[in-house]
Amino acid sequence: MKEQNYMKLEFPSRSVNEGFSRAAVAAFAAQLDMTLTEMGDLKTAVSEAVTNCAVHAYPDSIGPVWVRVRILDADTVEVQVKDRGRGIQDVARAREPMFTTGGEERSGMGFTIMESFTDSLKVRSRPGQGTTVTMRKRVGKRVTGR
Repeated sequence: MKEQNYMKLEFPSRSVNEGFSRAAVAAFAAQLDMTLTEMGDLKTAVSEAVTNCAVHAYPDSIGPVWVRVRILDADTVEVQVKDRGRGIQDVARAREPMFTTGGEERSGMGFTIMESFTDSLKVRSRPGQGTTVTMRKRVGKRVTGR
């Protein structure tokens, strides 16, 4: 896929930055003329990915989070959320619904939600080195005129 446009963000893993990252990604992705449903899906997936950084990657500290958004082939948005936190020991297990390392107050549905609201989800992680989540969402074509 050919990159048409991109943006990068970096911010600390404070929970207050989840809303900022979600809004920034939505504002950038708006150039694709997404429906409200498509935009809502993307915002939800970004929220889950960024929240995972604050809760799981840096559970006892604050660390950097990077978000890169790319517009590909004029109909696809790709969002990559990266941290240098503690990493995931077993990615396959972490992607199972209801699995969490965040305690009783966490639902364990983060990756499931990300996967449900995007067209593709890739998770790369190395224990002690961090995690990179890459999500892609294709935007439906609009029918205009009659």
